[in-house]
Amino acid sequence: MLSVTSVTGRVHIGILGGGNISDTHARAAKAIPGVEITALHGANHHKTCGLAERVGGVVYDDLDRFLDHRPMDLVAIGSPSGLHAEQGIAAARRGLHVLVEKPIDVTTAKADALIDAAAQAGVKLGVFFQDRLKPGVVRMKEIIEAGRLGTPILASGHVKWYRPPDYYAGSRWRGTREFDGGGALINQGIHTVDVLLHLFGPVARVSARTATRLHSIEVEDTAVAILEFESGALGILEAATSAFPGYARRLEVTGSEGTLILDQDRLVRADLRTPIHGITEETAGAGESAASPVVSDVTPHRRILEDFIQAIETNRAPACDGREGRRSVQVVEAIYESARTERVVKL
Repeated sequence: MLSVTSVTGRVHIGILGGGNISDTHARAAKAIPGVEITALHGANHHKTCGLAERVGGVVYDDLDRFLDHRPMDLVAIGSPSGLHAEQGIAAARRGLHVLVEKPIDVTTAKADALIDAAAQAGVKLGVFFQDRLKPGVVRMKEIIEAGRLGTPILASGHVKWYRPPDYYAGSRWRGTREFDGGGALINQGIHTVDVLLHLFGPVARVSARTATRLHSIEVEDTAVAILEFESGALGILEAATSAFPGYARRLEVTGSEGTLILDQDRLVRADLRTPIHGITEETAGAGESAASPVVSDVTPHRRILEDFIQAIETNRAPACDGREGRRSVQVVEAIYESARTERVVKL
């Protein structure tokens, strides 16, 4: 399991965005010894200046001037999802490493453009899929890779969250096809899509339905999908921002040798034919993401950021690189196509 340690040299980071998630990125960066926030740029100048007052750094109104700031080694992108590739490409072409908030972008075509640009520039590209480094998910991955779960049979991910009307009404981009790429699935549920792929491997086919049941938005706030993995395992995915008052995510995976259950981001059950000692059911709160986009504990984001810095220093792949980050967008695209056409879609 990755431990949080200080980086070996001083690292200068730029924050691209001024909203909630950029505040999370900045707080995570500030928590790592040796990391300095040197520059910030966001569409909302007032919010970006307020963030700079808390974390330091020079604020730029112009993206090009921001990207030309030196010293700066990498950028953490927390802008609207539909801008990730465009801004990441601009950063990569200036020799900056790019760590982008999920999703990598809203289409695989745009993700591919960013992946290619990073490769051509010789810079690292990573995606904030911090759930991969949470202890419960790390332990599940270890158990599965050791063969303790056996042949994959069934997986289910339940993301029954709630967002109040002002979550969408107060944003120029949330709930739009152009900048959000979709709704509850691509914004909230995509973390669970990534974890399912991380644990159970590629998806071969999907069948899905989506609906807008609660919010006045142009995309879905409720989605259900059947997943068929390449291994032959089956899966169910639920994603919603319409489930008042919001419930903690639950993820279950079953193999021929047992079942693992993640609840409230903790591994609460490991019912295996060959028991694993030391895993007991834990209790926790309802999960901060269930009813609010505000992140109080930045430890998971800190793990991703530190892993990314270590990947730069040691020239290895980060915990979730661009190609890994693309996989969840591909599945989401297929789910949206299935819902639109009412057909099974092959990946």
